[in-house]
Amino acid sequence: MDRIVIIGGGASGIVASIFAKRKHNQVIVLERNSAPLKKILMTGNGRCNYLNECYHEDFYTSEDSDLISSILRSEHIQSVKDFFERLGVVPKIKNGYYYPFSSQAVTIKNVLLNEAKRLGVEIHLSSLVTNIEKNGSHFLVTCEDEEIQCDKVIMATGSSAYPKTGSDGMGYSFLKQFHFSLIEPLPGLVPLFAKKKYPKWDGVRSDVAIELFEDGEFMAREEGEIQCTSYGVSGICIFNLSNRISRGLSLGKKEEIHIHFAPFIQTLITPWMNDYAKKCPHKTLEELLGGFLNEKLASVLIEESNLSPTDFYLELSNEQKLRLCKNIRSFSLEIVGTKGFDSSQICIGGVRLKDLDVHTMESKKVKGLYVVGELLDMNGQCGGYNLTTCWISGMLAGSSCGGKDD
Repeated sequence: MDRIVIIGGGASGIVASIFAKRKHNQVIVLERNSAPLKKILMTGNGRCNYLNECYHEDFYTSEDSDLISSILRSEHIQSVKDFFERLGVVPKIKNGYYYPFSSQAVTIKNVLLNEAKRLGVEIHLSSLVTNIEKNGSHFLVTCEDEEIQCDKVIMATGSSAYPKTGSDGMGYSFLKQFHFSLIEPLPGLVPLFAKKKYPKWDGVRSDVAIELFEDGEFMAREEGEIQCTSYGVSGICIFNLSNRISRGLSLGKKEEIHIHFAPFIQTLITPWMNDYAKKCPHKTLEELLGGFLNEKLASVLIEESNLSPTDFYLELSNEQKLRLCKNIRSFSLEIVGTKGFDSSQICIGGVRLKDLDVHTMESKKVKGLYVVGELLDMNGQCGGYNLTTCWISGMLAGSSCGGKDD
């Protein structure tokens, strides 16, 4: 029987503790907060989107994208589904997203903690780790009020995202002590700052299609709800693009998004607008666009097209019509920054997958040291993908520690 210390009592840490304890180890979780799984309660707007029906490597970004499939193996995903089912979680599946049927994130928190307690996992709360050393085949983990010698350490500290939950990037510092080379952590799943601001559209929500261009090259497309803000844009489809944008900006690339504010128009927009206007020839531009766009958004598009709200569409020149139609179908925004870690759901970057055995999550550099969860350079879109990384990596690390299962 080994003594396993897990640093961090978040999603990946608690799952790792359960699987390690099932291997008949002594398992100690060191959590700096006064309660574990604090961030779980914030996921999915308090409902916890814990899995998804659909998985593909393209839903993730990583410097080692060729290794993602080794973690996202179908048998691993099925093991996670079986794990939660055996813990008694009844899923509610909506648009492919898995939520507990209770629609409460506390359901996921409770079943995980109940299982850890049943198995005898020791969870030390308000335990801030200040140092980790390796002496021969053992580790010495130092906290503010105790020292623990152990056989293996699982790093599950979380990233720098949501620092108010205790994830302040501490884990990166410890990993640097062991000479890990990290991909620079940056905010991910985060609102974006635009070069040109449009205060008039602040608060507008709209269903759109968005294309991302990096240095003029098409990179990705998203559909969903956008939230227009005084500083730029937000919303799930923006979050999903933000992972690429955040990294691109850090490398000095020009990031530009083109927004289709009327994605229901599947044909060429100019003929569609001509037909639409002919049905309502008495309507001004303000009234005409108000038939399918938010009035504040319509005002911005008219102004950006150098037109007047009182103009009549059918009286516009061809050049004016084209200008307006282009802004409706492909409104261009140059993105110049992201909000910070306080506003980001995840970090992009972290420990390179190539530096780990992706079948066990053990470091190739330091035997007995494992890295899981948000510390990994495996950054998913919205939809339960980042929690899936936590579940699988925790499961793999915990299962690789010790002897036979119960």
